[in-house]
Amino acid sequence: MNETITLNEDGQEQMALRKFVEQSYLNYSMYVINDRALPHIGDGLKPVQRRIVFAMSELGLKSSSKYKKSARTIGDVIGKYHPHGDSACYEAMVLMAQPFSYRYPIIDGQGNWGSPDDPKSFAAMRYTESKMRHYAEVLLSELGQDTVDWKLNFDGELKEPLILPARLPNVLLNGGSGIAVGMATDIPPHNLREVAQACLHLLEKPKATTKDLMKFIQGPDFPTHAEIITSKEEIRELYETGRGMIKSRAVYGKENGDIVITALPYQVSGTKILEQIAAQMQKKKLPMIVDLRDESDHENPTRIVIVPRSNRIDVDSVMAHLFSTTDLEKSYRVNFNMIGINSRPQVKGLVALLKEWLEFRAITVTRRLQYRLEKIKDRLHILDALLVAFLNIDEVIHLIRTEEKPKKALMKKFKISDRQAEAILEIKLRSLAKLEEIKIKAEQKELSEERKNLEKLLGSKARLKTLIKNEIKEDAEIYGDDRRSELVVREEALAFREEEFISTEPVTVILSEGGWIRAAKGHDVDPATLAYKSGDDCKCSARGKSNQNAIFLDSTGRAYSLPAHSLPSARGMGEPLSGKTKPPSGASFEGVVIGEPGSICLLASDAGYGFITKHENLVSKNKAGKAMLSLPKGAKVLAPAPVGKIENSEVVGITNEGRMLMFKLSELPELAKGKGNKIISIPAVRVAERVEFVVAIAVLNAQQILVIHSGKRHYNLTMSDLEHYRGERGRRGNKLPQGFRKVDRVEVQEKNQGKSEEKDSE
Repeated sequence: MNETITLNEDGQEQMALRKFVEQSYLNYSMYVINDRALPHIGDGLKPVQRRIVFAMSELGLKSSSKYKKSARTIGDVIGKYHPHGDSACYEAMVLMAQPFSYRYPIIDGQGNWGSPDDPKSFAAMRYTESKMRHYAEVLLSELGQDTVDWKLNFDGELKEPLILPARLPNVLLNGGSGIAVGMATDIPPHNLREVAQACLHLLEKPKATTKDLMKFIQGPDFPTHAEIITSKEEIRELYETGRGMIKSRAVYGKENGDIVITALPYQVSGTKILEQIAAQMQKKKLPMIVDLRDESDHENPTRIVIVPRSNRIDVDSVMAHLFSTTDLEKSYRVNFNMIGINSRPQVKGLVALLKEWLEFRAITVTRRLQYRLEKIKDRLHILDALLVAFLNIDEVIHLIRTEEKPKKALMKKFKISDRQAEAILEIKLRSLAKLEEIKIKAEQKELSEERKNLEKLLGSKARLKTLIKNEIKEDAEIYGDDRRSELVVREEALAFREEEFISTEPVTVILSEGGWIRAAKGHDVDPATLAYKSGDDCKCSARGKSNQNAIFLDSTGRAYSLPAHSLPSARGMGEPLSGKTKPPSGASFEGVVIGEPGSICLLASDAGYGFITKHENLVSKNKAGKAMLSLPKGAKVLAPAPVGKIENSEVVGITNEGRMLMFKLSELPELAKGKGNKIISIPAVRVAERVEFVVAIAVLNAQQILVIHSGKRHYNLTMSDLEHYRGERGRRGNKLPQGFRKVDRVEVQEKNQGKSEEKDSE
């Protein structure tokens, strides 16, 4: 008795609830894994599929026979072998009949068996008829030859096969999917000819690697003609580990300027594709498409026509967007999990899978040959007795007529077995002709030859291997076909960015002292002339385009990004920037910059440190922004300065004491974030006490001038004027002229836009 079970006072068994639940769950788990969800490596079928095929063979529904109502088949399946729901059983049957679901369908259906647009739109089983396809012979042709083990059905009245003796690795050919307890399987279908060639190669060279087998098996082969775009390296890794992903992409072409989709990925509905594209058109996310039509018919099962707005539209870019945003490109999980010969679930690589199936095939063929040999031996045994009878016919007749127990008399007289004596007694009178002796001797000779051949086959591994190879070649010739899913190398599909749908217009983004933001159309806007709320004024502005991101820097060094087209119009006062972002408590906005991805700007603190960074480093989808600039103690953020080209640009830094330093921009590091390097030297103590700090940073080139504003006066400096202030990065710099040492702000202007130079003489 199990140690966990005890008896109470009434003699009833007791078990701890935890132990009972644990054992019950484990039993249920193993039942689901072995008897419901996972296919067997031998025939590639789940129990319900195997029972459907077996029941149809018992009903005589071969490919050459007439169709019978599907309800008749399902009735036999659930009544004799599979005591489960009829709808689930019928759905499994439908799947094996759909040419768009199975690479090599097993059942031939007549009636409505669903469509690629809606695989579950099949008619009820009382309306449809079915029989098996010729391919089913691969699974059933050797069933009655003692090739597999049998078991009793659920009520113990009938026998059913534990597995079908498949002549080809159907587990790879048709694949399958299922969810068990704690595990799942997703095996994609493959091409029969390719798999057969791989099996032949593995029989010849048992030490073949995955790379060797991939010379024959290029990859999965789905029922549809869509492309497989997964790289060979990824497919090889998939076959080595038994796990991975496969990407499939629709096939399209161009006809008279229109885009015509002619093949969809496996298990993708054309109707769903139309809905997905139409939804984007309604949301105005596809302004380059003006019409969408479904021209699919019997001759062209898939024909979806997309009409571009004009011939100037880049068709490949449009399709790349659709591949990224619709099911025109689909990924399939691959998990070669199956029940092995040892009746245990395991994830297998391609080499292990095919080797184990070939082992199963060798066992099956050996059992078939052994069965045939036993049949031949038994028949020769009978023929020996019949020949004795014909050679001594008169004596045999006399014994039968005169003896009370003729069987024993025959056994004693002619020294034959009980089985032989029984065969003699069953001879019909019309078989006693002289011609029968000749037939017996001819049959003996033929069977003796066959017995010798069978014994040779069973006694030689090489002969047995040759037989298996020849049978695989023969089946590949009968059932094989060309590959449907072409393997191609394609670039990764990228969806259009939202900015690409927006008209590109010049804009000027204005940030006020109070943190209010707005965008004005054009670059000829003077922010100082705009109206501001009482007590507010212009802080800074940046010029860019409406389809670009505006980047804002706050006093803590965090960066925030907003699409320029989403900013309020400059016709009004604008809106508080804090309403569109979530800055830290007490933080204020210090600057704005706008530009394309790849453009560069200079970030700096008034402690005299800074670095250059790419525009994309500043972009953040988070309303709380991202930390960009680290501030030394007591330092504040300066407005970011846009940069044209690093090579020809100079950096100018000006302190509140009127010191100015210029050096090459290339001397500063390019960082994703941080504190940066020293631009102009200021003692840290003086910065912390706010005695000395940087008031302005500018970046300019030889074609620009620097305008320094001090009160109502301004000082225009060309590059030659600035040479006086050139020095090594991190030095103190030189003093500006008297009257310009208290700098309010600086501007960078093009030479032709600059005002006439105005220099005060001391």
